[in-house]
Amino acid sequence: MIGQAWTRRHVLATDDWSRAEIEMVLEQTDVMLPVLTDPNRTVRRTPALRGRTVVLFFAEASTRTRVSFELAAKALSADVVNVTTAGSSVEKGESLFDTVRTLEALGGEILVMRHAASGAAQFVADRVTSAVINAGDGWHAHPTQGLLDAFTLRTQLGDLAGKRIVILGDVLHSRVARSDIHTLVPLGARITLSGPPTLVPVAWRCGQLPEGVVYEPDADRALAGADAVIALRLQRERQESGLLPSLREYARAWGLSEERVALMRQGAPVLHPGPMNEGIEIAASVAHGSRSLIERQVTNGVAVRMAVLWLLASSPVTA
Repeated sequence: MIGQAWTRRHVLATDDWSRAEIEMVLEQTDVMLPVLTDPNRTVRRTPALRGRTVVLFFAEASTRTRVSFELAAKALSADVVNVTTAGSSVEKGESLFDTVRTLEALGGEILVMRHAASGAAQFVADRVTSAVINAGDGWHAHPTQGLLDAFTLRTQLGDLAGKRIVILGDVLHSRVARSDIHTLVPLGARITLSGPPTLVPVAWRCGQLPEGVVYEPDADRALAGADAVIALRLQRERQESGLLPSLREYARAWGLSEERVALMRQGAPVLHPGPMNEGIEIAASVAHGSRSLIERQVTNGVAVRMAVLWLLASSPVTA
């Protein structure tokens, strides 16, 4: 499958991807990972993107994702330009469209962007000739996070067909949850969502769920016998906006504790997209325990983003 041609110009979301496209990224990630992890390599980079320019445009605060993309691009020997809204023309009132057109005119061939508005990446992709990678837009999508979670889970569990994965927490506001669903279900996984009813889309908690997905509000029942869990970050402003009675109540009812982890299948792994609120959505002992794959997600994230960058740069539609 890795010999097939990549045909997408952008990576904006995975909701319309085929299983073959997801597999192509995961297989290319297998090729990229040794560049980062092989102890026999003295130089952790490859010349695959030498002479190409990758622009990281982050209009929303980020550390993990921005650094991950930067490391991925540099590992492929690309030239990297970092742009944030702080101190930029955007802060002075320039439109998003004018900003990205300027970045493209300066030589940006691949634009990695994060924005607080859902649909911002699609808006930009429709108006530039550069390849666009969505690094998170509002509540909509975070496709490379979904891909790295799928890669991490498959590395640990093998074939994901029939595996039951719990996504636990604030599903309503989570672009990660949506991208995980759109990536894991095509690989054969079954998804159980669990969290406060106020933090789950109304249609979903009323039974109008995507194929392969169920909702179980009781965290203990959701986790019983599960093959893996992905805990989602809870933003503290959800309590302030009246969606939660208290953070303590959330931790009691939906926090991922050692007792809850013990309800899962023996050895079932724990994932979290980060950053974590230890003691709220996940106990410190779980986050740093033997089942945690959270640090491995970080390394895998660089490899997945290397794979995506390479596929876009190598595609005839972006050449």
